[in-house]
Amino acid sequence: QVQLVESGGGLVQPGGSLRLSCAASGSIFSINMYGWYRQAPGKEGELVASITSAHSTHYADSGKGRFTISRDNAKNTVYLQMNSLKPEDTAVYYCNDKGYNAPHGYDAWGRGIQVTVPS
Repeated sequence: QVQLVESGGGLVQPGGSLRLSCAASGSIFSINMYGWYRQAPGKEGELVASITSAHSTHYADSGKGRFTISRDNAKNTVYLQMNSLKPEDTAVYYCNDKGYNAPHGYDAWGRGIQVTVPS
C-alpha cells in the first residue's frame, strides 16, 4: 500500500509561482511513475505532468514551458514547480503514483490540493 500527501497549494496572483509537493510512503515500487493531475469544476481531468523512475518527463501543452516536474527518490517526494501562473491553472491538483513491478502493481492517489489563481 502507498499513501500520498500533497502540500504547497494556495492562492497566488497571475504571473506568480507555486511549488507543489507530494510525499509518498508505504510499499513504493522501484519501477513507478509519478503524475500530477488537475481538475476544475465542470472540466475534465488533465494529466499535467509525469515523471518515471528514470526521470523521463512528460508535460501537457497547457503547462509546457511553465511547469517542471521533479522527484527526489531519497525523500520519496515528487514536486511540481509552477511558474507564470494563469487563472486557467485554477484547479484541484492530485498526486498519482503507479507502480509496475510484476506481478504486482498499484495505482495510488492523494486527496488533492487547491491551487487558485484569480483573474
